[in-house]
Order: sequence, then C-alpha cells, then structure tokens
Amino acid sequence: MIYYFSGTGNSKWVAETIAEKTGDELLKITDALKEGKQIHIDKNSRIGIVFPVYAWNLPIPVAEFIKLLDIDGGAYIYAVCTCGDNVGLTVNILKKRIRLCGGYSVKMPDNYIPAFDVDDAQTALEKVRDASKKLDIICGDINSEKARFDYDKGRFAALKSYAASYLFNKYALSSKPFYTEPSCDGCKLCERSCPTENITVVDGMPFWGDKCVQCLACIHRCPQKAIQYGKFTKKRGRYFFDFTEEEINCKKGR
Repeated sequence: MIYYFSGTGNSKWVAETIAEKTGDELLKITDALKEGKQIHIDKNSRIGIVFPVYAWNLPIPVAEFIKLLDIDGGAYIYAVCTCGDNVGLTVNILKKRIRLCGGYSVKMPDNYIPAFDVDDAQTALEKVRDASKKLDIICGDINSEKARFDYDKGRFAALKSYAASYLFNKYALSSKPFYTEPSCDGCKLCERSCPTENITVVDGMPFWGDKCVQCLACIHRCPQKAIQYGKFTKKRGRYFFDFTEEEINCKKGR
C-alpha cells in the first residue's frame, strides 16, 4: 500500500508512478484521516508514504497520519519526499516517529509562490524527467525491499527543519491572506481541490476555514488565476502537474 498526500500533483504523480512499477495500491492520506481509525501494519506488509516537504518538515496531515499507524516489527516501510530543492531533516524527523527501511527525496517543480515564483516551463520539465529516472532506481529498491536512504538535506538542514519550520507553522498557515479577484466565476474547483476540505463556495464566492495547510492547490488550480495569497502571488506564475508521459519520456535515458 502507498499512502500519499499531494496539493499541486507532484507527490500524486510520484505515488502513481511507484504504484505502477511496484503493483502496490494507492490511498490518499486525507481519506485515512477522515476515517480516523488506527491502521495496523503487519510484519509482512510493504508500506510507502509519499508527500511533499513543507518548510523542510512534514506537512500537518502527514504528521497526523503517522499517529494512526500501528506497525509490527519486520514491515518494510519507506518514505519518498518531494521538494523543490532539498528536504532538510524531514526524513530524519520521520525516522524518529516510525521505523523506516528506506527514505528518498525527489526534486520536483517549485510551487510555493507566496515566497518565490514557479520554475520556468523548461526547468520544470527537466526536473520531472530527472525525477522519472530517479524513480526507476527507487522502485528497484522497493521491489527488492532494500534498506537504503538517498535524500538531499541541503545546507543548514537543522536550522531549516526546526527554526524555519516552526516559523512557517506559527505564521504561514493563516487563511486570512487569501482573497479572490473579480475574475472569479464561482466554478468551485478550489473547493473540490482542497485536500483538507477547508474551502466552501457560498453564492459564488470561496471562503477559507481554519484548516489550511498551505498546499496551495486552490491557487494553482484556479482556471481564472483569481485566487491570491497576500501581496506577492498576483505577479507570479501558477503550476499544477500536467505533464504527459510522452513529454517525460522524450529524453529519458539519454
């Protein structure tokens, strides 16, 4: 089984790719959280956890999901973290909470536009192509249940995963900076896209609750680019994973 959390589609694609190459089933972490039941993992199980890194740490839904796991010794547990650049100590933090047999980082297109712009189209595509090649290696490890860790901590990993993450969780999770421009047509795609069901569209206008985890699916999926967050997102691009297999595999292996 592969449990995954995704906002703009990067981790969803990674999870789907792993599922295709390993034959394992997929389940959204948010669906598991809705059920709220303890998940027993027996010693013969193989479990993957795929998620994006938020401020060099675990997204809140992933941290909550980990609490549901009841893992027998001997189970093969691995994690694959997607990131725009590096993951800091995310894998190390996860290893302190559950026994991991494998941990990986996969670099994918940037999408946190409150802080910086998205990658240009060519850079994004090259990241995905490189990710596809790395996933071939990762899936080989998974199929042989190999114990291996291959992730990029980056510089100042502890500072980022603790200090920066603390500040992110304290100050950046507010829904107050969200607003819509007049071009919003009330299509409700933001409501349907929100993994935490934090958005409600009333009389054609979206309203955000207090469960935002900063996945930014609402901003990036809006077909009118009408959703903004604070002062800086208006002039920045949008990104949602929509690469075709033909695009990804065009230069793969060269």
